[in-house]
Amino acid sequence: MKTTRRPATLDDVARAAGVSRSTASRVIAGNGFASPIARERVHTAADRLGYVPNAAARALVRGAGVRLLVAVAGASAAVLDDGYVDQVVSSTAQVCARYGLGVAVEWVPLDEPDRLTRLTDDHGVAGLLLVNTTDVLLGLVPGRLRGRTVSIGIGSTTVPSVDIDNGGGTAAIVRHLYAAGRRRIAMVTGPRWLSCANRSVEAYRGLLRDAGLPAREVLGDFTATRGRAAAREVLRRWPDTDAIVGISDATALGVIGALRAEGVQVPGDVAVTGFDDIPLASATALTTASHPVRRIATAAATMVLEQRPEPGSTVFPSALVLRESA
Repeated sequence: MKTTRRPATLDDVARAAGVSRSTASRVIAGNGFASPIARERVHTAADRLGYVPNAAARALVRGAGVRLLVAVAGASAAVLDDGYVDQVVSSTAQVCARYGLGVAVEWVPLDEPDRLTRLTDDHGVAGLLLVNTTDVLLGLVPGRLRGRTVSIGIGSTTVPSVDIDNGGGTAAIVRHLYAAGRRRIAMVTGPRWLSCANRSVEAYRGLLRDAGLPAREVLGDFTATRGRAAAREVLRRWPDTDAIVGISDATALGVIGALRAEGVQVPGDVAVTGFDDIPLASATALTTASHPVRRIATAAATMVLEQRPEPGSTVFPSALVLRESA
């Protein structure tokens, strides 16, 4: 009589790799610590056994035409042109490809959050990845996708989140500037609607408050264009500023361009920092903080496929990257 082979489980992978179940889980999910040797053993065992994370993911693989929806909130459709979103989508696609799943990317306008409801009414959507998440969007996640939704940004009691410790990274930047003797430190912030960006602002405010220094904030939007305008505003309002913290590398590069156009020396007169450590940051000697976007997106997409039952927060560390701009 023909027998049906039992699908490999996470326990099978752990035994074959000679590691604990928790280590195997961290490696498969793409988050948490595991040694390079352990990672290699787990991936080799998973490939050899044909392991698919769980029964739910196996069901997705068997489904025809199913896809994971990446829903990106933003003020305009231009948000889809952001290099950050590109990295999220490409990393998500690589994860989904292993399971034969497609990926759809959609813009959700800030003034039309109900569009998320229309998008998720399509039962071809097997899982949901939220990007630039707001509290309103978290409240619109349909019940059928609970347990199959992960947020890159803020989460909720029903939606787990994966994100960068941007508060910690920004704190490291501000401490470096202070240790270098900078005392009149301004910041070009992110848009107020993006809650996760506020962690960087709060870190900046807290450290300046503890040092007895005033905060100097100008609103930004992660773009170089706004960074240039913000730098001119900083010079107009606080001409004695000796450092500017950019909410992103693109912002910081715009700041540097505007300062140099005004004859301001960087870092001699004004130190400038960014956040993200994009490839251009190295080419332009920009001091910044690391942001492993691809690792974060890979972990988030894997969590969707695993249908992690318990909401929670997975935070990736950010480290100071010192270069010549500060």
